[in-house]
Amino acid sequence: MTGQRKTAQAWRRQLHGSLVILKKNARLYYLKPPVLIFGVLFPVFFFLAFKMGRPIAAENVVPGMIAMALWFTASAVGPLVTPWERNARTYERLISTPVSLPAILAGDVMSGFIFGTCLSVIPVLLGLVLADVYVANVPLLIAGIVMGALSFASLGVFLAAPPTRGPSNIMLLSNLVRLPLLFVSGIFMPIGQMPVWARWIAPLSPLSYASDLIRGAFGRPAFFPVWLSLLMLVLFTLFFFLASCKFHNMWRAKGL
Repeated sequence: MTGQRKTAQAWRRQLHGSLVILKKNARLYYLKPPVLIFGVLFPVFFFLAFKMGRPIAAENVVPGMIAMALWFTASAVGPLVTPWERNARTYERLISTPVSLPAILAGDVMSGFIFGTCLSVIPVLLGLVLADVYVANVPLLIAGIVMGALSFASLGVFLAAPPTRGPSNIMLLSNLVRLPLLFVSGIFMPIGQMPVWARWIAPLSPLSYASDLIRGAFGRPAFFPVWLSLLMLVLFTLFFFLASCKFHNMWRAKGL
């Protein structure tokens, strides 16, 4: 019993550390200009630029807008936190605390997750109020947003692993990864209507599965089965988080 009690106390300490990291990130980084630009304004203007002049139905615009906003917002915080910490010379103090590296990274993932899920409510409300659409399956919409935000936030933390002090370097890498995955994910064109080569690449993007769930929640035909989309988002989340732990630990000394 004593060993189990000590294990439970250790887990509680690590969870408390993750929540402290989450609170710190929310207070310091949510309103930073790069986070707002790349996480909020960029997807809005990007999608509007694509839609203007094209006869796209509202029931296709709204799910795509929600998925794109979730993609950029949930993955906007993670890539920037670690470079800012290194640049401010607080990274050394952070990793020298009793909180383990996985717990620190879990706090970063949670901060991106909450940022993405909260801001994704905005395009949902705008779509319901300004467009003639309705949510046909509310639990599916919630599942798509929650699982998508968790996967995208884990991707953002993974992209912050390279040992650099410049946030601009990480954002360049982040966009080199996020933009190609965006174009093959079925946001702008349903996966079933894509060229054959694009349909082969689409399953490699976690956004493909999240956007498919969101599209299905609005009553649009889905390309993947619901169970497969949920399973793949779980697997992507585990892969990105475990890879984050490995590479952050590998390059931790170089980032000091």
